Amino acid sequence: MSMNGFGLASTLAGILSTVAVLASVGASAQPQSVGRVVLAPHRAVYDLVLDDDKPATSIEAARGRIAFDFTGDACEGYVLSFRQVTQVSSSEGGPRTIDARTTSFEAGDGASYRFKTESSAAGAPAEIVDGSVQKSGGGYEIKLSAPKPETVRQTTDALFPNAQMKAVIEAARAGKTTLNVRLYDGANSGKEVYDTLSVIGKRIETKPSEAPLQRPEFETLARWPVSISYFKVDSGETTPSYTISFELYENGVTGAIKLDYGSFALRGTLTRLDLLPKQDCAK
Repeated sequence: MSMNGFGLASTLAGILSTVAVLASVGASAQPQSVGRVVLAPHRAVYDLVLDDDKPATSIEAARGRIAFDFTGDACEGYVLSFRQVTQVSSSEGGPRTIDARTTSFEAGDGASYRFKTESSAAGAPAEIVDGSVQKSGGGYEIKLSAPKPETVRQTTDALFPNAQMKAVIEAARAGKTTLNVRLYDGANSGKEVYDTLSVIGKRIETKPSEAPLQRPEFETLARWPVSISYFKVDSGETTPSYTISFELYENGVTGAIKLDYGSFALRGTLTRLDLLPKQDCAK
């Protein structure tokens, strides 16, 4: 992976738009029925540091923060507003600040998706990817307005981010240990599609270590260690483009996260979690 400013900014923007969904796929503090995954609104903050357990080939230091708001439901659709700022120091140059912002809307039935990602490095003009996606005829059509107008047709179906995470939660509840899902999330150029492999561990019985999760509402909720690897479709690569690991609660809340970019990794600690009001929705 290139460590130039724009390349890393675009990669972080793409990966972390996925991370935001992983962390935001439901903060309901109420136990859920086994047959339905309910995604609820919340606000969360993660502090990022370089993962010392993984040798970094070109990154010497990194720190940052993720902050996002997630609202909506399966009736009205899901809205995500996300920002991640990271300061990175590498052997190729001095410290630089990478700013990645994403906003997205996913229809509650998973049939359409809209997104806009802005990423910049060292104060340079932002790179913008803006588009919308509509499913039809067993596939979907991507219409990009930025960086340039373009339409791309995919004949093979894929899940959008919230639908993907619902599938992971359902698999964990069912006791499955792996799940293969094709994903479109608007990452990077807005045209890339990923085959994902989720590895789900045994239910965690110990109490969470992060203070925002040490509340009575979470004591009875099941949670599992989950690792999701992302492979670019038709790339011919046998190693993932990136891997995200986290603890996943059955209501969708995630605790600590690890972002493995291949040449280095970041760890994120949940430092704030606000459960927001939600509307009644029977879906």
